[in-house]
Amino acid sequence: MSRTEPPPERPSVIRMLVVAVVAGAFLAISGAFNLGQNPILNRLAYWIPLMIGGGIWGHLCSVWIARLLDAERQPWLTAVVLTVAIAAPLTVVVWALTGPAFGQGLYGLDLLPEFLLPVAVVTATMTLLNVFLDRARPLATHAAPPGAPPARFPDRLPPRLRGATLIAVQAEDHYLRVHTDRGSDLILMRLSDALAELEGLEGARTHRSWWVARDAVRDVSRGDGRALLTLDGDLTAPVSRRYAPGLRQAGWY
Repeated sequence: MSRTEPPPERPSVIRMLVVAVVAGAFLAISGAFNLGQNPILNRLAYWIPLMIGGGIWGHLCSVWIARLLDAERQPWLTAVVLTVAIAAPLTVVVWALTGPAFGQGLYGLDLLPEFLLPVAVVTATMTLLNVFLDRARPLATHAAPPGAPPARFPDRLPPRLRGATLIAVQAEDHYLRVHTDRGSDLILMRLSDALAELEGLEGARTHRSWWVARDAVRDVSRGDGRALLTLDGDLTAPVSRRYAPGLRQAGWY
């Protein structure tokens, strides 16, 4: 078994910033939390940094909760737990910052409960929006065009598999089992990180635990409403309901 230290996780920082800025601008322009009587520039200066900070906290919570819950199988439970984990401390932050930000001084503790529902609604909306955007991200990786750098992932293969044809990548706990035409081996890496390095190879994520090379697919079978891909080397890879529509649209089956 070959072990390679995993690279640091790369969250979608640009996506988070865009969503936070757009949401902050909307809340400022709409005069949320009865702040419409304040100048628009003051509201923008309040809401946008607050939403960015909330986005960072939300990302940290999502990383933690992903270790406890399966978002694919329990999407609504995950959304509820995320909303509670994010909204509870943010309610205190919003209560503590709102008065001083608009020259009204710190609000009394009796007003703290009044912030809970609005913060929870905003948090739930942002959580669902990010879940939707996450599901909308392309699931496929693409062959490198002429002159483009090749995929980086094959460089991670152990020496005995270097130069082999990649068939599939399967997540097993904190490891990836790499299936090739010369056999398989384990490397220490997350599938979410591997997908970025698989760009340059024609394939797609078919399941939360599987990436499959398109040329390796030999047959498709269906049962219980789900598809199962038969691959080179007599391997089989599942297709989850989450990824099935995109694969059908791309002509995989």
